[in-house]
Amino acid sequence: MIDETLQKQLSTAISEQLNVKILINEAKSVHGGDINQAYRIDTNEGYFFLKMNDAEKYPDMFRQELAGLQALHGANALPVPKPLAYGKVGSRSYLLLEFITKGQTVADFWDNFALLLARQHRVTQPHFGFNTPNYLGTLKQYNTPYSNWPVFYAFNRLLPLIRMAYDRQIVDKGMVNQVESLCKQLPRLFPAEPPALLHGDLWSGNFMVGSNGRACVFDPAVYYGHREMDLAMTRLFGGFDTRFYYAYQAVYPLQPGWQQRIGVCQLYPLLVHLILFGGNYYNSIREVLQAY
Repeated sequence: MIDETLQKQLSTAISEQLNVKILINEAKSVHGGDINQAYRIDTNEGYFFLKMNDAEKYPDMFRQELAGLQALHGANALPVPKPLAYGKVGSRSYLLLEFITKGQTVADFWDNFALLLARQHRVTQPHFGFNTPNYLGTLKQYNTPYSNWPVFYAFNRLLPLIRMAYDRQIVDKGMVNQVESLCKQLPRLFPAEPPALLHGDLWSGNFMVGSNGRACVFDPAVYYGHREMDLAMTRLFGGFDTRFYYAYQAVYPLQPGWQQRIGVCQLYPLLVHLILFGGNYYNSIREVLQAY
């Protein structure tokens, strides 16, 4: 809920950042996930999308999300809501984005989606990582740069999470040992590739069909990583048509053995979900580890 006082404070803060007078006429609550409250705000300058959360719990989440959206926006590939402003009002943080109007898919929706993702994945930099840590869900995602993907994946992704899960008594020492053993195998499992600009959390709940009938992605956990991470994430919960995968392979073929690496790439989001939600994710992790 955005009361009248908060609306005025937001109007002032956003106006200062955008350098244009913004008056909020109405704030309509929309789905914003488990962490954030989300609103479509009607202003004198049109509609915007506003996300808010607890500034004490997540003091830098929106600053980091904005940096990720800016990186994706600058890639001129998969469309994202244009990031406009972020800040803090009282005890709440906010992130202001372009409002995307929903549409209906066009005939080549999946082909175009894959083409643009492949274009995004060709955006590279010298090291794996990102210029700031960020979040996947409510968990901190560390992006310390490494020139080697297996080292990055082990030390910034798998090892910190399995140790966190152990400290919280979610997994036993045997599973920790299995993950550590898998990390030693990563150099022979992954072929060398340049760092790719990743969305980082590319599941079906993080894209929508825009007014032009094309895909628009949002809620990223951006970093430069191995591109198979994004593709494995799309397979974790379903929702992507087979045409998407055929089209991606046609324009930017994956290296041999990619099918066998899907589970290894899914291990990171599975660990995140295990820590956050528990449940059957434990069994899914065990199945991946037993395969190696």
